[in-house]
Amino acid sequence: MSAARRGLLPAVALLWCAVLGSSAAAIYSKYRARELFVQLERLDTGRDELDADWGRLQLEQSAWSTYAFVERVASERLHMSMPDSRDIENLAP
Repeated sequence: MSAARRGLLPAVALLWCAVLGSSAAAIYSKYRARELFVQLERLDTGRDELDADWGRLQLEQSAWSTYAFVERVASERLHMSMPDSRDIENLAP
């Protein structure tokens, strides 16, 4: 074997190791990217569910503050009623 061939053999082995290393890194990075994409999709789904819950809570809050709802709770739960017009007195300042 000539001296030039003996010098080329370690370079080829080093190049072969570099190719294997880069291919392993490419496979791992693709796997990791897929894993992160699945995680992102899960987080997006969770965000969408929380947005829907927030919207429902806002609707419920607006329904609870309507005059009819307050009037019904006052009469049913607190046993309150509107006073008779004869019982109302107007005071002048």
